[in-house]
Amino acid sequence: MMTLRMALRSIGANKLRAMLTMLGIIIGVVALVVLVSLVNGATSSVTDAVSSLGSDMLTVTISDDKGLPVDLETLSDWSQDQAAVGLTAPSVTASVTGKYGSESDSFTVYGTNAFYDDIAGLKLCMGRFLNSADVASHTRVCVLNYKAASELIGYTDCIGEQISFNGMKFTIVGVLAESESITTSMRSSGYIAYIPYPSLMRLSDSVSEAVTTFVVSAPDGRSIDETEASLKMLLMERFEMDDDAFSINSMNILEDAMSSITSILSILLGGIAGISLIVGGIGIMNIMLVTVTERTREIGIRKAIGATRGTILRQFLTEAVVLCMLGCAIGIFLSWTILRIAAVIASSLSMSFSLNGTVVAVAVIFCILIGVIFGLYPANKAAKMKPIDALHYGG
Repeated sequence: MMTLRMALRSIGANKLRAMLTMLGIIIGVVALVVLVSLVNGATSSVTDAVSSLGSDMLTVTISDDKGLPVDLETLSDWSQDQAAVGLTAPSVTASVTGKYGSESDSFTVYGTNAFYDDIAGLKLCMGRFLNSADVASHTRVCVLNYKAASELIGYTDCIGEQISFNGMKFTIVGVLAESESITTSMRSSGYIAYIPYPSLMRLSDSVSEAVTTFVVSAPDGRSIDETEASLKMLLMERFEMDDDAFSINSMNILEDAMSSITSILSILLGGIAGISLIVGGIGIMNIMLVTVTERTREIGIRKAIGATRGTILRQFLTEAVVLCMLGCAIGIFLSWTILRIAAVIASSLSMSFSLNGTVVAVAVIFCILIGVIFGLYPANKAAKMKPIDALHYGG
């Protein structure tokens, strides 16, 4: 405690010099904590967005059905007969012209069934989604995304209104919420409608009974990997063991890629911030060498009255570590302030930033190591001084 008090007294005697010396450490800590915390916050937001794509959803695209096309009945049979296959829904699209009153615009129409909203995580703000009766009876009903309802129709409470696609009238039975699944917004940024798959067959000549694209979910208690393996086996048997006849895409691949990218980014930014801390440590070593030179007579007097080499070494080493830790404390406080401001600014983007405890712990440990490593040489230089030479210095 006596050594600590002496270190604080020495630092307090030269406040401006101490602050300038700590500046490198402060900047390094702020860079490390803020940059890594920002990356972690952005990663969390991206992970949530990727999860909303449907992390338990598989998208299957058939390029060659080998004369054995997959239809709605086939998908239903797989859902019922295969324990590892959950809900299935066609996901075939067509570009059409939608018209309401005197307003018209281009639409992306999805032909699907009653399970698509559960698989893709779509949320409704008005009405209902498609049901099994709509698909079975080829009903001309549709569900619009929020943008189509609010911009083309003019209001979202438009249940019961009629809209025409390529001249064929459909009754609006539902409107998706504005915060609908990011799946939809990534596929198309324009107007979107969902209609029964048989109705899409009538609407577009390019769509037949053969379903070329469909989505599959994992049932409760089963992993998406099990579902993918089971589905792949089914398709391989159906398409003569030709894995080029189809492709299966999982959102887990995207999650893994994003995780890898953000991890690398965190390491790179942490490395850059670590270099800043090392530069700050060099500044501390430099100022400690100056301090040792200025206090040479003090060292001589202390040694003359019985101070050991270890005592002198501990005194100057403690001073270097205290300088680092004060800079670290100030840097952490500034980091917290910056992150609070960033959180307020980014709140409109649904992103949150907070002080990462692990990064703070790393910063503290790194600062202690820097204080010891860069303070050891000046402290050892002071400890090795001979009392007679130190007393004669400047005298």
